[in-house]
Amino acid sequence: MADVKRLAESDLRFLQLIWDHEPVASMALVALCAEKFGWKKSTTYTMIKRLCEKGLIRNENAVVSACARRSEVQAHESEQFVEQTFAGSLPHFLAAFLNGKTISAEDAAKLKRLIDEHKEE
Repeated sequence: MADVKRLAESDLRFLQLIWDHEPVASMALVALCAEKFGWKKSTTYTMIKRLCEKGLIRNENAVVSACARRSEVQAHESEQFVEQTFAGSLPHFLAAFLNGKTISAEDAAKLKRLIDEHKEE
């Protein structure tokens, strides 16, 4: 993921579909993409080729599976978003995200635990 900048929304949706169905035969993936996205066969095969070139998926014997874990891609995309949009400032991101909203006590407790687990000592 280090050499991949931000992924296009279509790449992320395609990856999500693969994660949800992997390993998936390429023809079954064509049918899923037609149903979910309205894509033609050629579009699906173009996406397979592109994400294989990026090292995110593999297509072996017409069976497609992910090389990158969902959690890795989510972490990378989140980090890139915060870096590009908020100059890397997590507090600025959270302030913008919460802007006028309230969160449940349970969510606040979960966030506090996450922060405590990742705090520099």
